[in-house]
Amino acid sequence: MKHFLSVMATYQYGNPDHRRAVTVPAPSNEEIEARLRDLLTPGTFANLKTVTGSAKQLRDRVLTLPVMAAIILSLVYRQVSGLSEVLRMLEQEGLMWAGAIKVSKQALSNRLRDIPAELFAQMFEQVVARSSQQVARLVPSGWEQVESKFAAVWLADGSTLEALVKKLPLLKAQKSPLGGRMMMMVDAWSLRPTAAWYTEDQHANDKTWCEELLAKLPVKGLLVFDMGFFSFVWFDAFTLAGKWFVTRLRQKTAYKVVRVLSQGHYFRDEIIEMGQYRSNPCVHPVRLVSVRWSNTWYTYITNVLDPGTLSPQQVCDLYRRRWRIEDAFLLTKRLLGLAYLWVAGTNGVQIQIYATWIFYLVLIDLCSEVAVALHQPLEQISVEMVFRSLYHFSRARQLGRASEIVPFLVDNARSFGLVKAQRKRHRYIKSQSLDIWASFLS
Repeated sequence: MKHFLSVMATYQYGNPDHRRAVTVPAPSNEEIEARLRDLLTPGTFANLKTVTGSAKQLRDRVLTLPVMAAIILSLVYRQVSGLSEVLRMLEQEGLMWAGAIKVSKQALSNRLRDIPAELFAQMFEQVVARSSQQVARLVPSGWEQVESKFAAVWLADGSTLEALVKKLPLLKAQKSPLGGRMMMMVDAWSLRPTAAWYTEDQHANDKTWCEELLAKLPVKGLLVFDMGFFSFVWFDAFTLAGKWFVTRLRQKTAYKVVRVLSQGHYFRDEIIEMGQYRSNPCVHPVRLVSVRWSNTWYTYITNVLDPGTLSPQQVCDLYRRRWRIEDAFLLTKRLLGLAYLWVAGTNGVQIQIYATWIFYLVLIDLCSEVAVALHQPLEQISVEMVFRSLYHFSRARQLGRASEIVPFLVDNARSFGLVKAQRKRHRYIKSQSLDIWASFLS
């Protein structure tokens, strides 16, 4: 009885993201695997035979790079509970482009530890580049003008992986369990990943990746980020590089108002100089947009000084869209299983991260196609329900009732709940926004 109560308490109060998965693997999905094959051609693996900065070639093995990619992607998209189960599947039926072979669990664990994670990072970059050429960018209604004025509009944020490894037996006793931190950039409109980085230091500050983020952003591109990146030097670097940013103003930042561009009862739009009373102030002026919601003023800054290029309303709404990157983190961790680790090593953690984001990209592209077919904005499509509907498509295809995934999902969109219902809170925010900007738009 005590054991039963202990188990029930674990399930009642424990983090559901960290519970061991006990469900059987999802069935294979030929169309999803075909999409992955299109992005991961044999030429891709051939180009990754050499690790960057080293002349050392990867020697031939049973668990070659293509086989490892098939195993790892299958772990993600078929929601396999662990390495033992995926090896049974590999032995009995083969996985994706890998034929049926028998491999020990120890061999797979060692391979996950030894195969350079950099190869999967390169694979991720190639998939991102190839996918961007194949899929048209979906721009939400009302944002077409902003899209046309910037080379790219991306969101950036970091997410810690520390909590993911505390359940590993080998690391329970460690004071600082391995996990690390990942930094992501995603497209503001489609949530498609554009770049990813990783460090094993779970306490790393987001500013660690400032140089990489700025270098990856194209000239005339716009990056939206939170106050974790707040730095006068970085703000000036954007302006000098001909790139743009939107973020929040940190409290107690001293500044001087240079010019008031516009103002109303609920908002102010000003050009300011930051860093008063400091020996290293922000050299270039920025624009401060202040908005009052209820009784609270929210302040945003950008180096886009022309309101004709980016209106004060668009500045605020863009920062509000920044929270969509948290949706991407939630989907990869909770839905796609990044809240579990397969091996207790930094190398394996990185491989799992890149594989998860590769499949996430395929999934978000599928959601984009569904959104176009349903004449809905992408943000109204439930990525979770599209993912869960893959099982029903696999069964329908086996029974001869479906042949293509997008028409099948569109025909059953209501049954599968693919279109999100508009929440009362969202309707309230939209109504408040119209009231705030009424004087500016008139």
